[in-house]
Amino acid sequence: MSFINYGSKQVHCKIVFYGPSLGGKTTNMQWIYKEIQSNEKSELYTLPTTTERTLFFDFLPLDIGEVAGFNTRFHLYTVPGQVIYETSRRLILKGLDGVVFVADSQEERLEENLNCMQNLKENLDRQGYELDKIPMVIQYNKRDLPSAMKLSDLRLELNPMGRPDFEAQAHKGIGVFESLKSISTSIIDQLKTGKIA
Repeated sequence: MSFINYGSKQVHCKIVFYGPSLGGKTTNMQWIYKEIQSNEKSELYTLPTTTERTLFFDFLPLDIGEVAGFNTRFHLYTVPGQVIYETSRRLILKGLDGVVFVADSQEERLEENLNCMQNLKENLDRQGYELDKIPMVIQYNKRDLPSAMKLSDLRLELNPMGRPDFEAQAHKGIGVFESLKSISTSIIDQLKTGKIA
């Protein structure tokens, strides 16, 4: 969970972008990185695998808010979508504060979305987290494709908990910052109910 740096008066929070392979996690991260002012972010680091990449960087937002006089600094990570990188997924989830689940809206990807959501739950369970207690946002990406499912059907299948959700076209930046702001706000709200000591 959150790390507190008393010297710099910052609370460090970890957001993980999780979802099926080629669903848009990397595209989200690249869009966010490109649009955030350079003095507010670190370098964008990439850990390449054979077929995918894990990306991460951190930034200090200007308008999300403080917690007990501490600025919040968010560290963003993507996980590799392919099942063969299960160990990497588990490692990246350690210490998380919130999840953006990036679903691929195409009908033919529904089963993979559902399997990935189940995999997220199992990986969180293994680490002692409960999915229903962790801030989470669901992003339905690729809404512009002809095979995209109806939003109501996607919600029924992927969001029975009624989490905040957003339609997206990550390659155009549509829904990207809305998802990020929502998860950031949820994390801060949760931190405010706790106590920084």
